[in-house]
Amino acid sequence: MPDPRFFPAPEPIPVGELAGRIGAALADANDAGRLVRGAAPLDAAGAGDLSFLDNRKYVDDLARTGAGAIALKPAMRRRAPAGAALLVCDRPYLAWARATRLLYPLPRVPRPGLAEGCHVDPAAVLGPGCQADPGAVVGPRAEIGARCRIGANAVIGDGVVIGDDCVIGAGASLSHCILGDRVTLYPGVRIGQDGFGFATSDEGHETVVQLGRALIGDDVEIGANSTVDRGSGPDTVIGAGTRIDNLVQIGHNVRIGRGCVLVAQSGVAGSSRMADRSVLAAQSGIAGHLRIGEGARIAAKSGVMRDVPPGASVCGVPARPVREFFRLVAAWNRQVEARNGGK
Repeated sequence: MPDPRFFPAPEPIPVGELAGRIGAALADANDAGRLVRGAAPLDAAGAGDLSFLDNRKYVDDLARTGAGAIALKPAMRRRAPAGAALLVCDRPYLAWARATRLLYPLPRVPRPGLAEGCHVDPAAVLGPGCQADPGAVVGPRAEIGARCRIGANAVIGDGVVIGDDCVIGAGASLSHCILGDRVTLYPGVRIGQDGFGFATSDEGHETVVQLGRALIGDDVEIGANSTVDRGSGPDTVIGAGTRIDNLVQIGHNVRIGRGCVLVAQSGVAGSSRMADRSVLAAQSGIAGHLRIGEGARIAAKSGVMRDVPPGASVCGVPARPVREFFRLVAAWNRQVEARNGGK
């Protein structure tokens, strides 16, 4: 159950109204007036809670759940416990996401004002309704849109531009960057620092000045302690609606399309491109100057060393098409078994 210290109890909502707002159909119209008072996973939900099933792995939890309302696929209706209100939909997890946002809305609305201990340069411009917490620093010529929240000890560098309704997490730092509207940066994010660029001579390494910017599109979220280097001349670009997990590294000149997903501990080396809606799973890496096609999917722990065509799914090191990879794994296993006398 959500801890009320962090997630205040929501206002009860009738199941029928909730179903309509999350894109589900109520299996029994007689349940329309039942109230949903919270949300919880199947194994922890009570009579006033909404839960969901989207993965057949948890079908046993469905049979045992005490949830009063459940979002699930049509094929799962017969497996649901008697007495539960069923919200039937093709994408239960999406319905759950919408429901939890309704029941526990994110605190995006700032508390306008500048806290004691923050510093805003006189040459900076803050839009109406902004909040800056203790220790926050806003440098000269920075431009911050309306209703933004600047967390404690965050640093907004000289000339940085931030759109409306953005959230900058505690301890984040921004330089040489322009953010769109409704961008969320979680604590410790670093945007716009130098890319990893140097020339090598007989005397050693000489740093190449990074003259580009980092451009972050509307509705982007970047997870805690992730880094986005600014470009070396061309800009680094993160497309609108992209989601970046914690501990992700984006190199200089990288261009990431709209609606992409990059999962924890992954990285993209300089000048590579990910087209719209492509996915980079956890602990995977993309080498420099590559092209990842639209809708392509890179499996966890993969090493991408050549271009990936649109819609392809690849895995392994070096990454190759999934079916090809597992055929190789099977062949390797047969060789090992043969060497071990079939054991």
